[in-house]
Amino acid sequence: MARKGYHHGNLREALVKATIKLIEEKGPTGFTMAEAAKQAGVSAAAPYRHFKGREELIAEIARQGFAIFGDLMQYAQQKNHTSALSAFEAVGRAYLAFARKFPGYYIAMFESGINLNRDPEIASVANSAMNGLVSAAEALCQHIPADKRPPANMIANHIWAMSHGVVELFARGEPGTNTPYSPEDLLESGIGIYLRGLGVIPQDR
Repeated sequence: MARKGYHHGNLREALVKATIKLIEEKGPTGFTMAEAAKQAGVSAAAPYRHFKGREELIAEIARQGFAIFGDLMQYAQQKNHTSALSAFEAVGRAYLAFARKFPGYYIAMFESGINLNRDPEIASVANSAMNGLVSAAEALCQHIPADKRPPANMIANHIWAMSHGVVELFARGEPGTNTPYSPEDLLESGIGIYLRGLGVIPQDR
């Protein structure tokens, strides 16, 4: 008889789903492969049919997370926006929404210490996901002469860092739960200040 939570042919995905829950509850280093197996309802030896160890299992979760993340970023950018700035801000909001809706994936992707270059497939899907932010930055800078235009990749990485900081401090509980501003307001105001400083958008009058 198959163990609870496991059906023939889907052991790999059952382990991924079980591990996502463990990551959300205990963090990326707070559980063992045996616990992942127990959560999935399989024997302690079963996970090793698909994964060499916990790090490889977390890497697979990160790969899947970047694929979902990339789709969300692309969708946010391609919606019917009134301006390149609104598209850029939508991408930032999509980042916050992803972190809230998929905390297990987010932690595996950005907080587990997994080397994204450990596997070409992971590196490819991670780079593809971040290309949405780079594309939004490029569209935002099109009105600036090429010789004075800030590098789109630099802008993308700065906004990525800002978004990550807002998530860590204000979108996932303490220490920022008592702030009078929403994470979205904090991020959008920060983006506005940053882009005005670069001259990408005009100063307020």
